[in-house]
Amino acid sequence: MDLRVGLGYDSHPFDSERSCILGGVEFPESPGLKGFSDGDAVAHAVTDAILGAAALGDIGSHFPPGDERWRGADSMELLRQAVRMVEEAGYRVGNVDLTVICEKPKISPMALRMRRSLAAALRTTPQAVSVKGKTNEGMGWEGAGKGLAVHAVALLRKG
Repeated sequence: MDLRVGLGYDSHPFDSERSCILGGVEFPESPGLKGFSDGDAVAHAVTDAILGAAALGDIGSHFPPGDERWRGADSMELLRQAVRMVEEAGYRVGNVDLTVICEKPKISPMALRMRRSLAAALRTTPQAVSVKGKTNEGMGWEGAGKGLAVHAVALLRKG
């Protein structure tokens, strides 16, 4: 069986003028994230992980920031497009594991909703998607509450 592993990363500062959307789920109590699209750093990191696993480049090579077609874009739709590219290359998502690093918002109360949302976009089951939240113990810009970062790992299977 041909397996591929990809690593994705994204980070954004907070923007109180925007809604906070992570993994396609709105966090109404939190400021949003700056970004050319909707700023969904979870969707961006997962997109990079699956594209990387399939050796198809990164999110910026397919949906370049600054290209007006992607201004305010729904990042979950970009993820769905990336899934189609991966499938056209002959792969399917096996599983995804991601960690959101921030002091706020708290991820665990919304993790199941995020897993379901991501699973639908990835054309897999929520059991194949892991979502974890970690604080940075007050260190660095994430710990200072200036934004958040996301690390994602994806496993792809041939066929």
